[in-house]
Amino acid sequence: MRVVLLSTYELGRQPFGLASPAARLIDAGATVTCCDLAVQELDPEEITTADLVAFYLPMHTATRLATGVVAQVKQLNPTAHLCFYGLYASVNERYLRSLGAGTVLGGEFEDGLVALVQRLDTATAGADSAPQVEPVISLARQHFAVPDRHGLPGLEHYAHLVLGPDEHRLVGYTEASRGCKHLCRHCPIVPVYNGRFRLVPQDVVLEDIARQVAAGAQHITFGDPDFLNGPGHAIPLVEAFHQRFPALTYDVTVKIEHLVKLTTLLPTLRDTGCLFVTSAVESVDPVILEKFDKRHTRQEFESVVARFRELGLTLNPTFVTFTPWTTLDGYIDLLRTLLALDLVANVSPIQYAIRLLIPAGSRLLELPDVQALIEPFDERALAYPWTHSEPRVDALYEAVRIIAREASTHGSRRDVFDQVWCAAHRAAQRSAPTIAWRGGQGPQTPIPFLSEAWFC
Repeated sequence: MRVVLLSTYELGRQPFGLASPAARLIDAGATVTCCDLAVQELDPEEITTADLVAFYLPMHTATRLATGVVAQVKQLNPTAHLCFYGLYASVNERYLRSLGAGTVLGGEFEDGLVALVQRLDTATAGADSAPQVEPVISLARQHFAVPDRHGLPGLEHYAHLVLGPDEHRLVGYTEASRGCKHLCRHCPIVPVYNGRFRLVPQDVVLEDIARQVAAGAQHITFGDPDFLNGPGHAIPLVEAFHQRFPALTYDVTVKIEHLVKLTTLLPTLRDTGCLFVTSAVESVDPVILEKFDKRHTRQEFESVVARFRELGLTLNPTFVTFTPWTTLDGYIDLLRTLLALDLVANVSPIQYAIRLLIPAGSRLLELPDVQALIEPFDERALAYPWTHSEPRVDALYEAVRIIAREASTHGSRRDVFDQVWCAAHRAAQRSAPTIAWRGGQGPQTPIPFLSEAWFC
């Protein structure tokens, strides 16, 4: 059985979602080719000889890009079985079936891919068109093999860690858990995992890291939706990580709620090499936080900022800056807050221009005001379109989106903020106050960040 696993985009990371199933499929006897279209060209020969072509869909952007490749794959190989797997596969099942998907696998997908290969390998003539028997969403605990990354481009082709203008490091990527125990309304994980999460065994994670270190990794991103969903798994893991790789640094993603409740664990993160923590703050507006069911307050966010400063940890806050409930005053208030908390250098330019995405199955659809606002589901956009009730807010979004798009990752985040600050005040028909930067305009201590900005 010849299998091609395709990834279109994963935030500049070497895709775990190709390497992990590749290991399982090779163990099951398949011949596997991995292709990351974010950094590689599609190989027509590999496609024409494949029995199964499987697209990895971990996020919205990846799914949009994958749907654009399907026609090319079908033209090259009309008889290949098409599979779509990953977080965004099951919620978009109907549309993917219309594109020719024979199998759709959401949630925990490695076992499903192995079962699919075994089914196709033993199928009689015409069985490829039979209905899927593998669960569309599986949350079953499964066997994880150490990811096989041999068929993927080297780490030098992916995002790197920026520590300063002249200091960059190669970055590896792994996952210690999948899913999330929280039910934030806007989160795409919730319709699939519904408050559950699954752990990757420590020995598998550490061996995956060791192989990436051998390939040149100097920093590791843990891609878990929330690294502290299972602190009894996460903390022993980073302690073992630091003991085995004392010179290696890492970053994680953790919910503000966990950073508040588990604050006593933060020194361990710092002491084991954590350079920064990404946290989906989303907003400082209590109305929006309530709509999103984030379970934290503005005051708790501010307390986390203070705690991180005390510990010498870097916070990388992310936001959904444009929502149906965003006001011009509220947007300016967020900017004032970032300025007051001295977080401008911590915020990636794209974060000023993140617009709420409402995908299929979103818990936001529970809200009557969302139901009244949205247009019919757009299958090509894979979301419910919406328009803000105040045209000036949508106009500001377009202006800020252009500013963010034109901003260089190596440019000054202060300059970007200044442009956004002025644009927001123009939209509100106010004069923009002169910004009093903390520490004046002199050199600032560099904030570590990844060269590929975070967004969905």
